[in-house]
Amino acid sequence: MNLGTVVPGGEPPAPAAPSGGGGGKASFLKSSAIMAAGTMVSKLTGFIRSAMIVAALGGVGMLGDAYQAAIMLPTMIYILSVGGGLNSVFVPQLVRAMKEDGDGGEAFANRLLTLVAVLLGGLAVVAVFAAPLLLRLVALPIARDPQAGEVGTTFIRYCMPSIFFMGIHVVMGQILNARGRFGAMMWTPVLNNVVIISGIGMFLGVYGASGSSHLTVNTIPPEGVRLLGVTTLLGLIVQSLAMIPYLRAVGFRIRPRFDWRGHGLGKSAKLAKWTILFVLANQAGVLVVSQLSTAVGAKGGDSGSYLAYSNAQLIWSMPQSIITVSVMAALLPRLSRAAADSDTGAVRDDISQGLRTSAVAIVPIAFGFLALGIPMCTLIYGSSGIDSARSVGYMVMAFGVGLIPYSVQYVVLRAFYAYEDTRTPFFNTVIVAAVNAAASGLCYLLLPARWAVVGMAASYGLAYISGVGVAWRRLRKRLGGDLDGRHVVRTYIRLAGASVPATIVAGAAAYGLTQVVGSGVFGSLISLLVGGIALGAVFVLAAKRMRIEELTAMLGMVRARLGR
Repeated sequence: MNLGTVVPGGEPPAPAAPSGGGGGKASFLKSSAIMAAGTMVSKLTGFIRSAMIVAALGGVGMLGDAYQAAIMLPTMIYILSVGGGLNSVFVPQLVRAMKEDGDGGEAFANRLLTLVAVLLGGLAVVAVFAAPLLLRLVALPIARDPQAGEVGTTFIRYCMPSIFFMGIHVVMGQILNARGRFGAMMWTPVLNNVVIISGIGMFLGVYGASGSSHLTVNTIPPEGVRLLGVTTLLGLIVQSLAMIPYLRAVGFRIRPRFDWRGHGLGKSAKLAKWTILFVLANQAGVLVVSQLSTAVGAKGGDSGSYLAYSNAQLIWSMPQSIITVSVMAALLPRLSRAAADSDTGAVRDDISQGLRTSAVAIVPIAFGFLALGIPMCTLIYGSSGIDSARSVGYMVMAFGVGLIPYSVQYVVLRAFYAYEDTRTPFFNTVIVAAVNAAASGLCYLLLPARWAVVGMAASYGLAYISGVGVAWRRLRKRLGGDLDGRHVVRTYIRLAGASVPATIVAGAAAYGLTQVVGSGVFGSLISLLVGGIALGAVFVLAAKRMRIEELTAMLGMVRARLGR
């Protein structure tokens, strides 16, 4: 899962980002670009890590699902405890502390860092002892199998201390974000991936790939489990410690502060209450999918599994992480200031800008998943077998255009957080989680095993379509008028119109090449490259003919950067 510089001499920090004007726009674009670049490298190394995990443990089956459950649980517990509040509530609070406190918010930030360290340290200890119960919570079919349960429990115990380091990393990143330093939060996860990749590389060197070693929960040695578990934890430790030099560079000194009462943390906790409930509702939907997909995986074959679902979601979520999250992380401090100043016009303009800026890339990529999901996955996960990799490809296609409502809701909810309204996002997420869980349950009951998990992937996008409608209406009411809706909707419709012919051409090209050169590494690579070029070329050509101004502006910036 899953963020101003202090003037030398200890003077108060400068504002995180200008609230408007040309300088503000330039700062926003620069910050977004820095974060997008870091996230892209992080995601690319994450793909390498994911592909190596599949090579080591197999694409489907109980061994891969046991490891996936172990690395998912710490993230889930962290988000359920404090992560949701840290990611959305505390940026506005840190910005306010910077503006209003005499020390530029340093004491508030140190109190927050100390509080999170104490809470998550204690929680990590409890979670280590509760590992068997936690495994039953997320993957009952694995827990019921004696050997799989033992392996899964051991994986979880190695991974659980990472809860503490996740929280420390995020708080440090939010402190830097509030001071206008966005790069560290996005670049340090690369170190995490590099450490884990190194550990998996050693595992493969000793035990070989899953296709040759035939490792299962019954045959993997304790040393192999220990190697994967320790390197997974070590990656989070390195990622967290790497933030300290960045904090020192902006003049921030880490000092434990236990004087928590009467310094604004109570207000933050009250705001975070609804965010925690928000995350709880969301994770309830995740638990339903993890149990159902694990049950499908336990049946064997290449029908799908929780690991396959997670790998498909990793690919699908990459554009969101690189584009939408980066755009809104850079925009959130400015958005928070506009909300604090009761400037609804500026809030409306920022939300419109965030939606249209991210849509230029999100919409064609979402359609592109329909065209290129299969060669993409046979290239990345083909080492586990073509049939297993193709099943992941079908899931990527099913996630597909659901990326659009997922991205839209993410942007719209940032406006509520800017107003310190965490209650509305909670109720919105209850709707999304309920639709996702209900639709996934129907897929499990009604669809053949081969397509059940694919249907669950499609259910995810369906759930967010329902969520967007509710969130949009509530934000219009909150701002007392139009959200620049005609402009935004027109942009999305025109981008979708340009994406349809691009998807058809790219899909036909990729399918035709696959039939000629096969689905091996070379064939998948050629199909993906040619299909991707066709997708981009046809989309840009169609968008230019339709005179989509957002794309024209983006291409103009790219040409300027290249000096053309």
